[in-house]
Amino acid sequence: MRKHRFRNSYLTSAISVSLVLCLIGLECILLLSAGSLITRMRENITLTAVLSNETDSTQCVRMETILSDSQRFSGYTYISSEQALEDHIRSLGEDPAAFLGYNPLSASYEIHPTDVYSAPDSLAVIAKELEELPFVTEVIYPRDLADLMSSNVHDFSLILLAVALALLLISMVLIVNTIRLQIYSKRFIINTMTLVGATSWVTRRPFVLRNMGMGALAALVALAVLSGLVYYVDFKLGILLFPLTWQNILFVSSIVLCSGLLITLFASLIATGRYIRMDNNSLYEI
Repeated sequence: MRKHRFRNSYLTSAISVSLVLCLIGLECILLLSAGSLITRMRENITLTAVLSNETDSTQCVRMETILSDSQRFSGYTYISSEQALEDHIRSLGEDPAAFLGYNPLSASYEIHPTDVYSAPDSLAVIAKELEELPFVTEVIYPRDLADLMSSNVHDFSLILLAVALALLLISMVLIVNTIRLQIYSKRFIINTMTLVGATSWVTRRPFVLRNMGMGALAALVALAVLSGLVYYVDFKLGILLFPLTWQNILFVSSIVLCSGLLITLFASLIATGRYIRMDNNSLYEI
């Protein structure tokens, strides 16, 4: 009967810890998803380098070499004057070449900076360097949008970090309380071991090892649930939460597993230490 009751208590605690670790894993997924979204938004900023009408193929090759060799750009697209005219007609429904007698639009390069170089100051430096090229007449980019995005990303990052820390604190408190309730039922055993001369570590060791094992098991269950959730959202709903790279997968797995082990370790040490220091009379009062 006692074994059955202990197993039920252990299983209940493991399920509770698993749910809390799922919350921690969701926090990590939220952070990665927000970071991925911010990166995509920054890399979607486009600098348009307008070429002079006298630009030849040799100068285009030089331009593409500069863009390809630099680590500041994630990609670029060449827009010929003919394609620019077609896009203009398609978007505005009018053909300026029909009444001007020539194509007034120039060829250009649409350049996408990397996340690191999408800050307003970096964009200004890049635009200035490109404008110094003899075959580039001007570089156009949304300065106001870049300033607004930089400010909003900073504020959003601070808010997201505060929410993540609050959820992490709540998660830790929930796991600690779960472990304390489990060890509470063993307070008389702890007191008996102390009375017969068991050292502090000898008394703590079985509870620490058992709860760390429970934390590892709960972490594996939480990772399985999170994997199923990411698979469903990504492959079934077609919503990409974050890039499924080995680095991101390892990050989430490490955080969940380390949280399960470390929090149960410290919770076991704190809870058992409380009952080790408690006298006999106090055990009946709590």
